[in-house]
Amino acid sequence: MLAFTSPIQTYAHRLPTGLKLALLCGFTIVLFALKSPISLTLAAFTLAALIATAGPQFAHASLKMLRPLIPFILIVALWHLITQDPGGAPILLRMITAVAAANFVTMTTRLSDMIAVIEALARPLKPILPPKTLALAIALTIRFTPTLLIRADQIAEGWRARSPKRPGWRILLPSTLAALDDADRAAEALRARGGLG
Repeated sequence: MLAFTSPIQTYAHRLPTGLKLALLCGFTIVLFALKSPISLTLAAFTLAALIATAGPQFAHASLKMLRPLIPFILIVALWHLITQDPGGAPILLRMITAVAAANFVTMTTRLSDMIAVIEALARPLKPILPPKTLALAIALTIRFTPTLLIRADQIAEGWRARSPKRPGWRILLPSTLAALDDADRAAEALRARGGLG
């Protein structure tokens, strides 16, 4: 899941969070059960049509959220071209469709609603792990991913402004340090608000 909650209000924002997560799970299970490129393409087009029903602005924002997948798409496509293995098409279709579906759910769901559902589902684990802790950890992971991608883009932009060389692996350490700094700030903010209590 690579997306923040979208400020563009759609009908999907009003759907119950539990229902959206259940449908996402069901769709993903079906997606991974499909084998042929034709059925996977049909699933991808079905999802694209669903996203399009939320309006052109939302669809454009949803498409932009798939940009971080480009390096993975290129690596998988290149590998399967070199090995002359046609199995790359189903992998790519499955990956893009699964991430787009997850993004659709996160873009139309508030973080507080996501936490409430995860907390309810985690109640049976209460003797081992407090549901609030698990819910917060999952929610922070979901929400930190797009933040980290934005931070990595900013660091890469800064590198390009100072050097004609491509940033590549050189931004790995600054990106890691920025992620640790963001995590430290989030922990401080949680402590300041009384933690999970």
